[in-house]
Amino acid sequence: MPSRFMHPRPSSIVAALYTARDLEVDVAILHGPSGCSFKHARLLEEDGMRVLTTALADNEFIFGGQKALEGVLRYAGEQFAPKRMAVIGTCVSMIIGEDLEAAIDSAGIATPTIAVDIHAGFTENIAGVLATLEAAAEAGWISADELARQHRLMEKANEVEKLRGAASREYLEPSRGDLKHLAAERLIACARSGSKGVAVLNAKKETAYMFADELIALHDTCPDADITYLVNLDNRGLPKVRADAERIREEMERRGVRFELIGALDEYGANGDALGARIREIAPSFALIAGVPHAIPPEYTDGIECFSVTNGPRQVAPLKAIGHQHVLVEIDLHPRTLGVRDIVESEFGAVIRSLAR
Repeated sequence: MPSRFMHPRPSSIVAALYTARDLEVDVAILHGPSGCSFKHARLLEEDGMRVLTTALADNEFIFGGQKALEGVLRYAGEQFAPKRMAVIGTCVSMIIGEDLEAAIDSAGIATPTIAVDIHAGFTENIAGVLATLEAAAEAGWISADELARQHRLMEKANEVEKLRGAASREYLEPSRGDLKHLAAERLIACARSGSKGVAVLNAKKETAYMFADELIALHDTCPDADITYLVNLDNRGLPKVRADAERIREEMERRGVRFELIGALDEYGANGDALGARIREIAPSFALIAGVPHAIPPEYTDGIECFSVTNGPRQVAPLKAIGHQHVLVEIDLHPRTLGVRDIVESEFGAVIRSLAR
């Protein structure tokens, strides 16, 4: 496994922002330059969380920005009346040694607010997740048991990425994957041949709003096929994660898909062996796996014709390397699943439906 990556990797600052969102934080304040994590901050605002910035300029890089942070905290409290806020650190606030807690205390606000000391220099982006959760546990927002559970899940997710994911090589060439219409034709042929199949949703949090559509599309097109549906939509996790799982479960049921629950939306990295064991029991000849297919160790899919759907262009090569014959990429999936409350049609799902005869 590489010690240094030469392709872009997720940021721990962004991970902290998303974790604040999952904790139902109403306003997150990035203490740094206005351009820090700009794209994701804008996307998260579409998901209902306001993201403000202290917009530190070069003179504040030298003399400090505590007064600026106090002012933004007071503005947020007065303007938005939030129930919860989070101050997220950046590389700048770390380098100049800003005391985020002191600024919160000095601002004189009544809103429960956590301080997350984080920067983008960590090798693993899960540092941002854990820093946010540790601050939340200290504030009493989550239990000690949930914090310990999240630590285990992050360690497993990290392990999967290092073994079979985008952290498994120094450089991974991005790819759009296989042609969707050819894979869809083959998938439908397998389903209609009478062969036994399995369709797996093992998605990360809100991405399930689109990955679930691939399973629905297969069911819509081949409703009588011998396919067992397995989904990671159990009722565990942080508040938003549980709410998303409930909505997706209910919509899949309304649309006629009967499924088995294996794992929760935040357990995608730790879910591989449980899914693999169930796949081994079913003994299918083909499998559709949507979300994080590489979480399932390859010994469970050996000999099975796999149709794997990911939203990571750099995940194509690692999936091919472990024997997945058909690898499809849903480009721009994440921006299209932020802020939604209903299942979103996927490109591969649309192609499957277009081939129904």
